Amino acid sequence: MIRYLDDRDAAAVLEIYRRGLDTGDASFETEPPDWPGWQRKYHPFCRLGFEQSGALCGWAALAPVSARDCYRGVAEISIYVDPDRRGRGIGNALMQRLVEASEAEGIWTLYSSIFPENLATRQLHLRHGFREVGTRERIAQQHGRWRDTLVLERRSSKVGI
Repeated sequence: MIRYLDDRDAAAVLEIYRRGLDTGDASFETEPPDWPGWQRKYHPFCRLGFEQSGALCGWAALAPVSARDCYRGVAEISIYVDPDRRGRGIGNALMQRLVEASEAEGIWTLYSSIFPENLATRQLHLRHGFREVGTRERIAQQHGRWRDTLVLERRSSKVGI
């Protein structure tokens, strides 16, 4: 079941986030924020959780890419799935619902920046209509190692056309 997240989900969201960061291929971040920090980072809408048997198994949320009004319809996506539940279609279900929910909120472009080594996430994006815009070579360091990122975006066929 996919539902909107609320404060009761804080511990589970942050634990799934931490476990994703621990892989080293989810983000340049190394530690999740606290719950107030997480809430500040993401839009108050399109905060989705995948629940199964009473447990949160994954989450998705949108973050603004800029405070400038001209970019109000552009959002960066985050999708994290509990590592013990990967490969079961949870990311796919979250992405599908996130796309639908984002369009209902007037978002015309979804943006993502991922590590090229994160093949499952790359395929997930491509499956849902994202295109690779380019590679940012040696954009930043993680644990003293330069990393590239792929930039992907999905333009809505319903909003902003």
